[in-house]
Amino acid sequence: VQLQASGGGSVQAGGSLRLSCTNSKGPFGGVIMGWFRQAPGKESEFVAGINWSSSVTDYADFVKGRFTVSRDNAENTVYLQMNSLKLEDTAVYYCAGDSRGPWSSRGSWRSWGQGTQVTVSS
Repeated sequence: VQLQASGGGSVQAGGSLRLSCTNSKGPFGGVIMGWFRQAPGKESEFVAGINWSSSVTDYADFVKGRFTVSRDNAENTVYLQMNSLKLEDTAVYYCAGDSRGPWSSRGSWRSWGQGTQVTVSS
């Protein structure tokens, strides 16, 4: 698995962005996928996760109701739709693959993509 995230950018508060994460080496291979973020001067934090069949998703409390994680296995792509963006959502967002433990734990994930910057302004 070699993950590549894209879709970041600058947006005004209240706006939307959709992040994408693809596996440049082909199919995801049935793995759980997730998103983390890291704001300047802060620890990395779990944002959302989704299992292979999309039957199970999980979100950090601070994005519930605003962000939606989804995946298209045929396209080898995972998405993070971000709506009602807030200033505090400004961070570098990373996609992660193949969790072997609690999704919210960074150490559970075996593969990481490069980050994509999301900047929310007033």
